[in-house]
Amino acid sequence: MDKRKKLVVLTGAGMSVESGLSTFRDAGGLWDNYPVERVATHEGWEENPCYVNDFYNMLRTKYRDVKPCEGHKLLVELEKGYDVTVVTQNVDALHEAAGSTKVIHLHGELMKMCSSRDVDNPRFHVTLPHEGFGDTGLEVPHDEKAADGSLLRPYIVFFGEGVPNMDAAVREAMEADIFVIIGTSLNVYPAAGLVQYVRPGTPIYLIDPKPVAARKDITHIECGASEGMKRLMEILNLK
Repeated sequence: MDKRKKLVVLTGAGMSVESGLSTFRDAGGLWDNYPVERVATHEGWEENPCYVNDFYNMLRTKYRDVKPCEGHKLLVELEKGYDVTVVTQNVDALHEAAGSTKVIHLHGELMKMCSSRDVDNPRFHVTLPHEGFGDTGLEVPHDEKAADGSLLRPYIVFFGEGVPNMDAAVREAMEADIFVIIGTSLNVYPAAGLVQYVRPGTPIYLIDPKPVAARKDITHIECGASEGMKRLMEILNLK
């Protein structure tokens, strides 16, 4: 039985910014150029699945050469002293690329496709290889079918859809001995609500360079993901 303290980390877009990825919500982010209702809703998919697939094909191609930042790598270092679970709002695979062993994706995974009829059924999930899929490596053909015969759809939690991994994330938050938040303003629900499930008295650290309206019992480390992780390692006496 693992006797190490349980450390749960909630990460948002600010975690991946240092790897060169655009955020969706900030000024100049992806939603400024691609209307959210067209690329991230069920109605958008029903109206024009080709447009939706083209958007996520573009993202995969754009993300192909992106590497984990130092913050991602330091989270892996934490596993030497703690039982670490990463709960992420990000759809990239940078935590896995860095070497994190337990990752819960709340908003889906860019490198997966699913049935458009039975989205959350793992029997119909397809994990895309980083190379050799289609003519350009990461572009899914518009007529590609899932095993149930429906069109393959990006495995992304669209606006208005349920968050299938939320229950698992809540269980992790409830069991945390230390809870860390990195690169999220705590404005995106239901993920932002996870902090409410952390047991009273549990240390909570928030790493973000911007001022964040947070509870008084949260220690705000006001800097970016990589520098913030260095400071956290010092607080935890791991550096």
